[in-house]
Amino acid sequence: MGRATIGQFRQADKAPLALVVDNVRSLNNIGSMFRTADGFAASAVVLCGISACPPSPEIHKTALGAEESMAWQYFASTADAIAALREQGWTIVCLEQVVGSLSLTDFVPEAGKRYAIVVGNEVDGVDSAVVDSADIWLEIPQSGTKHSLNVAVSAALAMWPVYRTWLSNTSMQ
Repeated sequence: MGRATIGQFRQADKAPLALVVDNVRSLNNIGSMFRTADGFAASAVVLCGISACPPSPEIHKTALGAEESMAWQYFASTADAIAALREQGWTIVCLEQVVGSLSLTDFVPEAGKRYAIVVGNEVDGVDSAVVDSADIWLEIPQSGTKHSLNVAVSAALAMWPVYRTWLSNTSMQ
């Protein structure tokens, strides 16, 4: 299929996209997010709080090796991770249902901007202090009886617009 090796992938240009994982408890969800981050050529996965880190057989089960190709780091505090990313020029995007959130359908990433998308705990969502410090709040519109989607699914949906914008502005097509 012409896929890059891990070494080639690590050297390749990356989308201006980081995924910040705030206290996600499921190792399967973490593995799935690594796989999505790899698929969308994200710059990094940032694991925070209780989120487990590789190596882990449970993460590997759903990541299918993407935990080896992706750059990642761990912060005990999501607030510290956000501060470090902001200092590096990242725009902090919190995926959370809050007053004033922007519907994902209306989110148009700007070419040349770097976006760090924060996803939260499966039950409690993103820590409120992190929510308060975000630059953009995104909400995924839903029409069913539930008020949220699985965190790994939500992460993929939120990452797609940034990846799509990057693709349309690079030779990676």
